[in-house]
Amino acid sequence: MKEKEEVKKEFDFNKVKEEMKSHFESSVNVYKDEIKKIRTGRSTTLILEDIKADYYNSLTPIKQLATLSVKDASTVIISPWDKGAIKSIEKAIISSNLGVGVIVDGNSIRVNFPPLTEERKKELIKLLHGKSEEAKVALRNVRHKYLKLVKEAKESFHVSEDLEKRYEQEIDKIFHEYVEKIDTLTKAKEKEIMEV
Repeated sequence: MKEKEEVKKEFDFNKVKEEMKSHFESSVNVYKDEIKKIRTGRSTTLILEDIKADYYNSLTPIKQLATLSVKDASTVIISPWDKGAIKSIEKAIISSNLGVGVIVDGNSIRVNFPPLTEERKKELIKLLHGKSEEAKVALRNVRHKYLKLVKEAKESFHVSEDLEKRYEQEIDKIFHEYVEKIDTLTKAKEKEIMEV
């Protein structure tokens, strides 16, 4: 009996829980980065930074080719370091279908963010909800991995059934907290899209 208790100590649920929270946090951070790129009525450089332009036969993110700055609520200015990249940056932004106006202005590019139409707002909200669901699937996959770990611990570390149930409940509780974080971020972004 004493042997079993010593083996039981090997399964450190607190360590497992911290590792799981770290994975959940990563999923939420990926979601935050994704929704930053969804256009609202206000201008932002985040939407444009990762668009790739053909630069000497290599697809390169715009943020590596130019300085991006917000001029006002509806305009972003892109100043390429190599003026030869202007045409390919312009082409990349136009083909990205963001619904923005692109004007080459000498050695820079002006990107105008027109007010969103009701139809476009609905499309963006649909896109947002799709990304929200993807994030929740990622959270469910993490939860599944750790529930499986607890089940395996029952066998290999002789964790009691009561303890197994308690661990599973705790995993579910933490999982729901992170789902709530995704929902809160989604509602805030939805509000941002609709208010402009």
